[in-house]
Amino acid sequence: MMGRSLWISHGATEALFRGRSFIAVLPLALLLPTLRVGAQFIGSPLDCQKTCVCASNIVSCSRISLTNVPITLPQYTAVLDLSFNNITRLRAEWTPVPLNRLHSLLLSHNGLTFLSSEAFSNVKKLQYLDLSSNYIRQLDEFIFEPLEHLEVLLLYSNRISQIDRTAFSGLASLQRLYLSHNQISRFPLELVKERTRPDTLRLLDVSSNRIKALPLNELQALPAWIKNGLYFHNNPLPCSCDVHEVVARWYIKELSSAVDFRGSHTCVLPGHQKEKIAILDLDKVYLNCSEVTAMEKKAFLEQFLVLDCDTRERNMTKSWALPGNIPVSPAYKIALMRPDGSLQIGPLKAEDSGVYTCYASGSLNETVYVTVVVFNSTEIGGLENLKTAYTTLIGCLVSLVLVLFYLYLTPCHCACCPGQSLEKSEPRDSLHSSTVSITHAHSQTGQERPEGGGFDNKHGAFLQPKDQREQNGRLNPIGEEDEEWHGERRRSDAGSISSVCSDTPMVV
Repeated sequence: MMGRSLWISHGATEALFRGRSFIAVLPLALLLPTLRVGAQFIGSPLDCQKTCVCASNIVSCSRISLTNVPITLPQYTAVLDLSFNNITRLRAEWTPVPLNRLHSLLLSHNGLTFLSSEAFSNVKKLQYLDLSSNYIRQLDEFIFEPLEHLEVLLLYSNRISQIDRTAFSGLASLQRLYLSHNQISRFPLELVKERTRPDTLRLLDVSSNRIKALPLNELQALPAWIKNGLYFHNNPLPCSCDVHEVVARWYIKELSSAVDFRGSHTCVLPGHQKEKIAILDLDKVYLNCSEVTAMEKKAFLEQFLVLDCDTRERNMTKSWALPGNIPVSPAYKIALMRPDGSLQIGPLKAEDSGVYTCYASGSLNETVYVTVVVFNSTEIGGLENLKTAYTTLIGCLVSLVLVLFYLYLTPCHCACCPGQSLEKSEPRDSLHSSTVSITHAHSQTGQERPEGGGFDNKHGAFLQPKDQREQNGRLNPIGEEDEEWHGERRRSDAGSISSVCSDTPMVV
């Protein structure tokens, strides 16, 4: 019995220990999924022996099917190549420690779909960032703001359709931005406008997108050194002569964006076929746009004119020559070289017309020609002549309208008017026509008015009662009126004087 009780106690003790071990193991089992999920986000430690290649300050972990950025990256890393992997999300904690020496980060061909708003907070010294050939759909506000030293940003071959207007704010050193082969429908004007563009930007590529409208006036006003690196070819732009003029002027200027991709500058013809045509051919077919020639500067006598040396490169050394290839010098008081490289000429004379030449030197030499045409009149005189001509034209038009009004709109009730005869003239037309009608009526009826009768209306004062003497070659009607004529005459009294027809021409 004693032994049996001891066996039971031993079994109970063993069961108790088993229960404790289960309780102790349970939390570890619950932590396993968390550790697995954390491992997916944190990544594995950097292995420079088996997976990555570490050469001095360059770390290359390309094409090894990484799903996360390796941890424990050396702080002296200057170039980090993570291209051709499976990193779909770039989180804020991808590098827990600042990499202040990192100047080049390559993340192309990873299937990236998400960029954290703090993804670049620990790599502020980046100068080169490659995010091309991924699945990025939008660029949120201030996403690249920490990268004030960034010079090159590659975003081509993504699925970007939305770009916040502040997405590129803070990129004070940006020189080249590649946005081609995306789904962008709005031209990012803020990147090229004078007050909002990065001061160092010299290349913007928005080609092969879905842009259907361009701010043509703003683009045409840009300096040549920006237009030289502004690529917008292969977009579904509707064909118009305005688009043709912009591209043609850039082509005449020999800007790289127009010359290098001459055949890719196309537009879409209206219609269901959505047929594409070369923009530079619009002056020959379809729209028959005017041919674009070199631009000229036009001015009047005594004016001052500023000629810009619009070069394809920035900050070039410039010098000017007057017509006849005469170098500008202090001896020529009509020409003054300005600090920004432009030339001020004036007060202008007729002999100042001609071709002014700007010679610019830098990494490449460039020559800019500006043709000036001075009209042989002052601006005030020209305006006065224009005003006189305008006044004369208006006067002629007014006279023509009055003549037409007189000929076609003025009512004519005279017996002498075409289409009217004495027999058809009505008594109420005028005093003259009434006289004729009365005479005619008297001749038909042969009746006379009673003695002392006369006309019982206000027109009787113009006639001599009881007298058959001629008046203006006509007999005065003094006979007795029949009742029908008399009643009609009374109804016409009110409008008789106002309808008197005169041979005198109307004066308006």
